[in-house]
Amino acid sequence: MDEEDSTSMDVLESPSDDIAAELVSDRSAYEKQKATLQTYIDSLPYECESIDVMQAKLEYIVGKLIVCAKSKNWLVLTTWDAILQCWLQMRYPMTTSTRAALVRFYYELCLLPGIEVRVIRSWADMLYRLLGSKTVKRKLEATDLQLPWKPLWDVLYKELFPKSRLAEFQGNRNLNNILLYVAESCKRYFPATDIPDMLETFLPILTPDTTLTMIPVLTSFLPPTHTHIYLPVIFRIWEAFNSHIMDDRFLEFAGILAEEHVAGKEGLAGEEGGAAWKDIGIWTQEEWLMLISKGIESLYVPVGNSSQNVAATAVQADATAARQGSKVKKTISRISFLAKLFVYSMALDGPIRGDSASTPGSPNSQPMGYLAGSKALDSLDKLITSTESFFHPSNSGHWTFTLTNLLQRLTVEFADRWLEEQQPSCKTPVARRLTPSLRRAFVDVLRTPAFLAMFSKDSFSISMAQGALRTMALLEPTLIMPELLERAYGGLEVVNETHRTTAVLKMLSGISLPLVSEMIWRPGQKHLLPLLELCLPGIDLNDPNKTVCATLFIVSTMQHVKVGDLSMHHSGFALSGDAPGEELMEVDTEDTHIPEGVEMSPFVSLSKREERTLVRESTAGFADWVTSLFRRVLALYENLPEEGGKKKTTGGKSEETVLKSIKSMLDVVTLHLSDQLFDLVLNLVFDYAATNAKSNAIRAFGQLVACLARAQPQKTLDKFLPSCISRIQEELKYGASSIRTTSTHDLVPSDTTLHWNMSILRGCLAYGAHALLKHKEDIINLLSLLLNKTKNERGYTGTAAIVTRVMHALSGVYPSDNRFVNEDVWNQPEFNESHNTQWGRLYEAKDVKVKWHIPSNEEVQFILDILDRVAAPALDKIETLARSTQHWDEVVRNDFCRYLLFVRSIWSGLPSFLKEGPKDVVHPCLDPEIELEELIVDHIDVKAGFILTDLDDPRYQQALQHRIRFGNVTHLAAVALRRIQGGEDHLDAVVAVVKAIDTYFLDYGMSRADFITLQKNFAQSREVNRVSARQKENSRIAWVKRAQVYHCGRLYIHALYRRRSSLDDTLLKEDLAELCLSPYTRVRRLAQNVLHSACGSYVRATRYILPSIFNALSKGNDPDRIKGALYVLGNKGTAALTMSEPPLRRQYLVALLECQHEEKPSIQKLVTTFSTECLIHLGEEVIRTSSYTAPTPGIESSIRTLEEEFSPAIIDSELTKVAVECAAKRAKRCLEESDKTVRSILEIACRPTTHWRYVHMAMKFLMGFLRRDAVAPPELVRFFMEQTLSPQSGIRASAEQAIVKTAVLMKIRAYAKTDDELWLCKWQSPFAKTISINDPPAFLEQLYQPINEVDGFYVDLLDTGFLAWTKTIKCYPVNLTNSVSWDLASRQCLQAMRSCIGKGYFTQLATLWSQESSKASGSPHLHAENVIFMITLAKLFNGEHMHLILPIVEPLMIDADKFKQAAAAEILTGLLRGSKHWPKQTREELWSWLTPRFNVIFTQAKPDTVSYWTSFLEHTLLNLDPRRFQPLVDWILSLHLDFQGDSAFSMTKALNVIVVFIDSVGVRFNGVSEKYASIFFDNADSNYAEIRTSISNALCLIAKYQWRPAYPSVDALLAACAESPDPLRIRQGFFSYHVQSIIDNLPKWKDERFSPPRVSQSRYDKVGLTMLLWLWVSLHSPEACLVRPHAMALLPELLSMSELSDNPELQKYSSAVLRVFSSGHLPPSLTDIVLENLVSAIQSSESWRIRLHALPALVVFFYRNLLTISSNGVLKIMDVLLDCLSDENVEVREMSSKTLAGVVRCSQRQNIIPLKNRFISLARSVKLPSRTHRDYGESLRKLHSAILGLCALIESFPYSVEPWMPSLTEVLARHATDPPPISTTIRHCASEFKKTHQDTWHKDQLAFDEDQLQSLSTMLVGTSYYA
Repeated sequence: MDEEDSTSMDVLESPSDDIAAELVSDRSAYEKQKATLQTYIDSLPYECESIDVMQAKLEYIVGKLIVCAKSKNWLVLTTWDAILQCWLQMRYPMTTSTRAALVRFYYELCLLPGIEVRVIRSWADMLYRLLGSKTVKRKLEATDLQLPWKPLWDVLYKELFPKSRLAEFQGNRNLNNILLYVAESCKRYFPATDIPDMLETFLPILTPDTTLTMIPVLTSFLPPTHTHIYLPVIFRIWEAFNSHIMDDRFLEFAGILAEEHVAGKEGLAGEEGGAAWKDIGIWTQEEWLMLISKGIESLYVPVGNSSQNVAATAVQADATAARQGSKVKKTISRISFLAKLFVYSMALDGPIRGDSASTPGSPNSQPMGYLAGSKALDSLDKLITSTESFFHPSNSGHWTFTLTNLLQRLTVEFADRWLEEQQPSCKTPVARRLTPSLRRAFVDVLRTPAFLAMFSKDSFSISMAQGALRTMALLEPTLIMPELLERAYGGLEVVNETHRTTAVLKMLSGISLPLVSEMIWRPGQKHLLPLLELCLPGIDLNDPNKTVCATLFIVSTMQHVKVGDLSMHHSGFALSGDAPGEELMEVDTEDTHIPEGVEMSPFVSLSKREERTLVRESTAGFADWVTSLFRRVLALYENLPEEGGKKKTTGGKSEETVLKSIKSMLDVVTLHLSDQLFDLVLNLVFDYAATNAKSNAIRAFGQLVACLARAQPQKTLDKFLPSCISRIQEELKYGASSIRTTSTHDLVPSDTTLHWNMSILRGCLAYGAHALLKHKEDIINLLSLLLNKTKNERGYTGTAAIVTRVMHALSGVYPSDNRFVNEDVWNQPEFNESHNTQWGRLYEAKDVKVKWHIPSNEEVQFILDILDRVAAPALDKIETLARSTQHWDEVVRNDFCRYLLFVRSIWSGLPSFLKEGPKDVVHPCLDPEIELEELIVDHIDVKAGFILTDLDDPRYQQALQHRIRFGNVTHLAAVALRRIQGGEDHLDAVVAVVKAIDTYFLDYGMSRADFITLQKNFAQSREVNRVSARQKENSRIAWVKRAQVYHCGRLYIHALYRRRSSLDDTLLKEDLAELCLSPYTRVRRLAQNVLHSACGSYVRATRYILPSIFNALSKGNDPDRIKGALYVLGNKGTAALTMSEPPLRRQYLVALLECQHEEKPSIQKLVTTFSTECLIHLGEEVIRTSSYTAPTPGIESSIRTLEEEFSPAIIDSELTKVAVECAAKRAKRCLEESDKTVRSILEIACRPTTHWRYVHMAMKFLMGFLRRDAVAPPELVRFFMEQTLSPQSGIRASAEQAIVKTAVLMKIRAYAKTDDELWLCKWQSPFAKTISINDPPAFLEQLYQPINEVDGFYVDLLDTGFLAWTKTIKCYPVNLTNSVSWDLASRQCLQAMRSCIGKGYFTQLATLWSQESSKASGSPHLHAENVIFMITLAKLFNGEHMHLILPIVEPLMIDADKFKQAAAAEILTGLLRGSKHWPKQTREELWSWLTPRFNVIFTQAKPDTVSYWTSFLEHTLLNLDPRRFQPLVDWILSLHLDFQGDSAFSMTKALNVIVVFIDSVGVRFNGVSEKYASIFFDNADSNYAEIRTSISNALCLIAKYQWRPAYPSVDALLAACAESPDPLRIRQGFFSYHVQSIIDNLPKWKDERFSPPRVSQSRYDKVGLTMLLWLWVSLHSPEACLVRPHAMALLPELLSMSELSDNPELQKYSSAVLRVFSSGHLPPSLTDIVLENLVSAIQSSESWRIRLHALPALVVFFYRNLLTISSNGVLKIMDVLLDCLSDENVEVREMSSKTLAGVVRCSQRQNIIPLKNRFISLARSVKLPSRTHRDYGESLRKLHSAILGLCALIESFPYSVEPWMPSLTEVLARHATDPPPISTTIRHCASEFKKTHQDTWHKDQLAFDEDQLQSLSTMLVGTSYYA
């Protein structure tokens, strides 16, 4: 196996189930691991290694790791990682200290600077595997291991904040995410004492520009203990920003902490580190409200009929905050952590809430206490209640998935915590644990939504709801099961609603366990048969989905049940009814089927004896059910489409799925049949087989027989074999399958009977090897007969399939009994008489006895006989054919293909028959100078149940000879076929040879794909019956599969890292590699796949074949060969290997560049693709990884710790010494090779004949070879410089980047003094110095002052001082004394560059830059690569070319052509930024030239060029001290801002300059920001929309930069966060004075408004729009909280603007701002104020429009702050709503009725009765007079308000019928014929009621009496015409 493939090869962990031995807490972890291992070993049929043997193997592996680490051979080390993974997969115990030492070792490896990213990724992965995922218990606790966090932060820092010009070249590498992942995995092992240091490091560099980067750092590094130190500051930061990513991270963090500290101070973190319990769990009331508010926001529910997605502001804010570009990516399932937060905060922590109906007299009494006495559960109840209606299928949308996901996660977390607290090891104090009453309340809360979501429209939501119901049914079966079964009967009996039927079937398959097990829910079993009978019609070919669901249900129940009739074994007392048990009796009032003998409700639990009697009775129906099931399946088979196509599939995808699901169903059913029923089925199937032969069901019927054979092989075989053999002989005698073909074709009708019987045979022979022995001779004769007689392709592939099955059955080690109880139990007579008591039985791992098939000596002899008597003659035949290649024709080809396929099929059925012995490796492919044989990776030899392992056993030798002969004959055949002319006739034969080679190489042990499939299969069956990973018991089948996966894992290890014998080499290089270059695509593709798989299994196979592949690329080869070779080399695994080995890398890159001689477009396309793909493997880190020489102290110390863990023998000092010597040679060789490669590529690039595309390719390659630890050769630099004038823009851009990269790396090397400084980017510029900040305010003040020319300094990057200040900061003194000291090589480089810059250089450059660009981009912008190139030249040569450049720029600046202006802007930006360290005089010359020209540029900028010049400003000023550009700054600040001019463009031009300036200089604008803010507010009444937009952006930015709560130290910040109410100063508002003056003036301006159509010119409207825009922009920014105080002040104004229908724009914006504002998160202290505002606006306003617009805002606000609004607040809302119910305006009335329904549902249930009485009495008191009467309108309004109130009450309980509801129908029915709007309101209410109660109507209707039902229908349709 090649080194490189190993990193990508991922040995999968078996899904963890360390539960087996989990629960005995006082035993050591090591003992527990031993107990777990024992259950694994006991389940295998062969002896496994002892712990000591495996410990020795571990020592051997770790020894190799240490040698690799000491000799810094990182690539070889990664191959040994894979071996360590294999060792871990065997699940042998590892002591805690060893594990800790290994973790430390890998942690140190991840911190190596300058290592290739994918290597680090593999180490991070290893680290994670060693730590283990926490399913049940962590492998290491914080006490076992401490890791230093600082080195990790140092490595990460340079990734998160790369130096600007370096960042260009790092591309989008993923290292920062990998390192954050390492931090997250290890954070609990960082010392808790370092928390203050961490905060000291992280908080000062957290600024509004770095939040998206620093927040993930905080949550990834902070250890989860001692939370009191950092939680206050985290909540304060969270509250201050509007960010989706931050919400994600902090919710995740809170969920983790809630779980971590569920035991409070009693937990693992102890008294000191544990979190104290506060109001709710470990949270204070305020923190909890914040968490839940964010949680409600995460559900994205469109409350308050706003269809927009409310949480979008946070997402948009992240997008705008991304100037620092958040490179940190991580998908966080917010919902999972929200669920953790709720579940782990639950405890009995409050008084229990009384019943909801309080005394009817007091409508305003508040309920005291909490649901079930738990505050967290009470919050959850409110949350679920308020979103309940969104679970209904009729109300589905993008939120459905989120909501159902929440249900499912809540139940999972709850079950997990519940089980954990049942265990003796649980640390949570008893008083804080979950109680049965909490459990009931929890299930009760989630029950209704889950039942609603059960019928969702999308399958994901259905499965989530199913998961939730499944867990709840196991937690509280009595609450869930009766309702579920009611729905189930309903759904299965209606035929016309298929969606309901499938949903019900899915649901039933999820809750099969409570249904069949009397231990869980006693009344369940008697429903099994009725449900099974009802689901039979579901098996229907016309509805594949329904069929799959029906089979799923049958499988899930049958796997727990024995199918046998118990009614004959009576249990001794009389049965209650006389009718037979399966006849179903109809009860008049209900149409549900009920087993007889049960009273009205079928779901009442009877006594145990009665229940059992009913169950026994019902089992009499099994015989009928099984026969009808099989008949149904056979009928389905008859209707299948014909088999056909290349893969011989039946029909399309859906039919295949149906057949698969039916097969798995029959498997389970036949397995659990009692003997009598099995015989019944066997006869039924046999009779069918004897009388039919259906061509469309050949495969399917074979599968059916295979299911029978698997259950009882002996019976099945004895029954079918004789008749099948005689029929096959008969058919062959009459010439079936005698027409020779070698390609796939449709079935010949006359062959149907033959294939039918062969298919049956294939089924019979697949299982139960002992049954085959009895018929040994028959089988061998039959195989010979079939081999010789089946001549068409279909026939001989059928024969091959039979022989593979037979071989598998005989040679395989596989579990042979998958029933639901152990075999000894199954065979007990008493079990047969009362197996219903055992249904649904679960086992613990240690109690399962797995029965395996192990080949006996007779079976081995049988295999050898087949090899001797059938395979050997076939090989003779092939050999003869291969030797006579002159006369190949149709017949010969047919024979060749048939015999080869047969022999190949024999070997593919014997993957674990013969264990490979040691091999002589003829071509080890290693370079003895720099590589060691001992370090080449070797597989772990573990026992894996191979049959023949002893080399001295004659049987072993006999089998081995057969295998070698198979290899030799295959080689012979391959050689022969290469010689034949007329190749395309013989493609089938060539393909057969490739497949034979495939079998020879890869059918050994276990393939990766099969192993993964098995693992997934096991994981799935394990999850089906368990609620949580802590559950020890599971169904027997899951444990059997676990044993099988463990056995296969051992086999899989043997398939990896195999050595090559000389025969292997011959087949690889001479045959397979050649076939990869075949002219035929079909052969090439197949051979390439085989080759890549083989190279993945054999050590160093790739290296062995590469030379011949490179040869095929040389000139003069056939294009097809070149193409084949390119495909082989371009494969990801192969490319990774060739690019990591210096000599191979040179060959590969040169070979790609030499491909330009081949004209074929397809080849050119491949070259382009592969040359781009290999760039990721080219870079300085790749070269450094293979030539690493830097010291590694961290790794050395971790190795010392590791060595102490093992015996002294682990250190092989001789090997280490040799390895270290090799390392130096290897590094030297690597660097020499790299230089050689550069020279070769450069030579090709400089040839005059090279096509420009290839020059560009070469250039990209060469850039990859530039590295920071060596100077680029001068000729390379010269080449780059020459290409900067290339007419091809692509080449030019790359060349510019290359020069920049060369220069930056040169600079770094000159600055850095040590290797660490070089690679961790910690060098210090000679121009810079570090000063300490002792007095922050004074320091800031200094930055606003003009620079002191003597000892002043510039501070370029101000990346601190937002929350707190760092201790020191980097600055640049004004008077530079130092200069860069270049070494000789760098000077040569500079000289090479200088020589290219002649007189005409810049003229040419400017001409090229001012060409129109071919890429049409949306917005005009500067080309970054040009700007950076110019900066680089300016910095390198200190401005010596300035006098050449300026005259060229002059004409470009004022040219009308926009592209010329763009070039001018690029050049000037480069000069200004590059002039940072120029001599003072040169700088002054530049300014004196430029300053007078600012006005020229500014005045001539047109709309199409102005953006170039604003970009010029932005690029120039960003992150540099503005005082460096004092003339420019002075010019900007002196610009006259005109707001009332005639030209909007010229006004916005000046304004935009200011806005860009504010954004670029940031905080340093604060000196003048107040002045500008006044100007903006004074001119808010501009006539132009563009100006208003600019003003609002400017105000937003000014506030952003003025907001600096900067504390002098981190300690001061932490103290303030813990004590002060507003530590981050987000509540003060920066513009209160200005906003107040506008508020004061608005009423006056409102009176002065013009009349339409000039209304939008009014001052009121213009100022209003500016304010609204400013609020809108600010609320969508990350700093949204800053505008909150102003928004609150403007609230009343917003409401009054929303009524101005004469200005639609104003109206639209005010409503939008209102909605966004009310949907954001508000701190509890502010909610009452906002509420007060909204309420008073509604109450006091004259205009109904204001009320109409304010109500939706009120609703959104109410929902979003559901838990924070005080009880008085709720009463205010109720009063307002009741007032609005009787509003003048119908729309307001209807809106308030809707709102009232929601409010009542969420929080006012105790007021329902008083409200109901109030509305009824109002309705009764109003008598409608005639229409002409003057009181008519008033009366109608009063009556309508009463009716609306009653309808609101009915709608507040959409899914249940409360006791007070039915009586309301009579009141409403009376008014159903009243004039509109009353009648329409009633009709609407009734139709909504009908829609929401449809699912449960059969039950709900019982709450109404006759009259009330009549009233209800009256409400629906009004009165009848005839009444």
